[in-house]
Amino acid sequence: MLAAADRGLPEALSFWLMRADDPFRDRYARGTRSMTASEIRALFAVASRPEIVSLAGGMPFTAALPFEAVGQVLDDVLAEEGPAALQYAGGQGDPRLREVLTELMRHEGIRGSGGDVVVTEGSQQALDLLARMFCDPGDVIVAEGPSYVGALSAFSQYQVEVCHVPLDDDGLDPDALATTLERLERDGRRVKLLYTVPNFHNPAGVTLAAGRRERVLELARRHSVLVLEDNPYGMLGFESDPPDALRALDPDNVVYLGSLSKVFCPGLRVGWALVPPALRERLILVKEAADLCSSSFTQAVAYRWFANYPWRETLKELREVYRERRDVMLDALAEDVPEGVRWTRPGGGFYVWVRLPDHLDARAMLAKAITARVAYVPGAAFYADGEGASSLRLSYCFPPPERIREGVRRLAGVVDEELALARALGGLPTGDPDADQGRPAGWGGVQ
Repeated sequence: MLAAADRGLPEALSFWLMRADDPFRDRYARGTRSMTASEIRALFAVASRPEIVSLAGGMPFTAALPFEAVGQVLDDVLAEEGPAALQYAGGQGDPRLREVLTELMRHEGIRGSGGDVVVTEGSQQALDLLARMFCDPGDVIVAEGPSYVGALSAFSQYQVEVCHVPLDDDGLDPDALATTLERLERDGRRVKLLYTVPNFHNPAGVTLAAGRRERVLELARRHSVLVLEDNPYGMLGFESDPPDALRALDPDNVVYLGSLSKVFCPGLRVGWALVPPALRERLILVKEAADLCSSSFTQAVAYRWFANYPWRETLKELREVYRERRDVMLDALAEDVPEGVRWTRPGGGFYVWVRLPDHLDARAMLAKAITARVAYVPGAAFYADGEGASSLRLSYCFPPPERIREGVRRLAGVVDEELALARALGGLPTGDPDADQGRPAGWGGVQ
């Protein structure tokens, strides 16, 4: 494994993670055979090395949590409800936690019932369970382009086609969505789900504008498409909160997916789905078939944290940590990257989406970046159709500010070298050294 990492080749890493000569390969189910190792997973083997500045993974900065208070919660759970916390639980989840989660969702305008909440192992499990519930081979899921790589992985095993709809500075483009849904309907395709990350998007960093939300929901209703609203970053706004959740606007046709991984800690693996009442019992059945129940212990910890501790103060501190790091990354990009590179300016969350000149391939450039001791995620990882070659995702949530500055400086050097090589080979015009150095007016992603 280290030999592959030393070469800095993601393809070599993928070989070790999922061998082409696997003796069981022809025995796997078709959906399993179609799955591939994500580039983010492969990158961890290299990016975790101390000499490399990783701007790749979206790991929350758990070191900012108040460990004494967290430790007290753990002690309280064992002291006051130890036997129950170490026992099996119901498939729907701890009723106390479900009520607390409804209170969290009120911050986004949602008036839901704890009876319609199903607790899951992170929102990632909810994505898998809902795809299993709704999708047959050959069905279509419409998703933003780019889209969360974990969702693409979850969907792929059910042999669906993911059809991407472009984003801009204001999020999902309703006109493009309308065109896509109409085309698929004319072609006789079954669109089961519209998957969206409307707030501080992963990977693009943009937020769906308030004025677009009703139109998106109206289009979904018109075409009988259930909306999956994935919202792990909604409480991590830096300057202001995002608009009300899609679920708040259309409770009958939106499944809301939430997670405590970004606002508390990912190690608990606590997420949830708020579903229309008609879906609740079937989702519980699918959940119980998958794992019987979620951990009683971690649910008790999560309940006590949000019910009894000043979690709002902790969340405020986390927002400030991430806001500072976002600002450092944006400043470093403005100072260091060459002309022709564009990027988004997220108002919250973890990510900046970077668009390189069209002649550059972020995946092909990654080996050189690893050699320069900086890591990112190539944009093609966030598409199911091979698009995104000239884009990449940068994450500012985990590295300290000085490492972010250094990482962007190293990345800028790699891009400079690639551009110089392309110009020398006649692939790019010679740039004006006095031109604006990549300071974007807005959207830096796919057109």
